[in-house]
Amino acid sequence: MMPRKSRIYAPGALHHIIARGIERCKIFRDKADLSNFLDRLGGIVKETNTRCFAWALIANDYLC
Repeated sequence: MMPRKSRIYAPGALHHIIARGIERCKIFRDKADLSNFLDRLGGIVKETNTRCFAWALIANDYLC
């Protein structure tokens, strides 16, 4: 599968962000790994003053 082309930067536009594990593998090794991801994501959202309207975590991907 080919990666998508980069999106055009448009101030104020909404973006759907997704990451998936290779061959549907889990993307978190354990609860500590998941906790680290959530801490980092929360920190980045706060530091960049990004509005996150919804998010979901699934065993082999995450959606924002």
